[in-house]
Amino acid sequence: MFRGVNGINIDVKGRIAIPTRYRERLQESRSCVVLTIDTEEKCLLLYPLTAWEDIEAKLAQLPSFNPAARRIQRLLIGHATEAELDSHGRILLPPLLREYAGLSKHAMLVGQGKKFELWD
Repeated sequence: MFRGVNGINIDVKGRIAIPTRYRERLQESRSCVVLTIDTEEKCLLLYPLTAWEDIEAKLAQLPSFNPAARRIQRLLIGHATEAELDSHGRILLPPLLREYAGLSKHAMLVGQGKKFELWD
């Protein structure tokens, strides 16, 4: 489980360093995370790959004839981007996702159980 609030910096290349205490758990997911948008708030969601695969499977089961379900699928899956932790525990935040969440130089990484929220 991911818990706690962490103030982090975004470097000039758009990378964030994942706090050390979370890296081991993310390495269980092949050091790969999935970033996507939050459909209700202006923040990003960061999932370990294994947790994202479960969510993606559930999203795929939603009825395609339901406009609300299609919208959720389009937003969450459509914006989903895989990122790998580099040797320094950093991940690159894609420019479009940074822009969506209004991320600039300083951010807050908030543990939310199986995922993180990333806020400006």
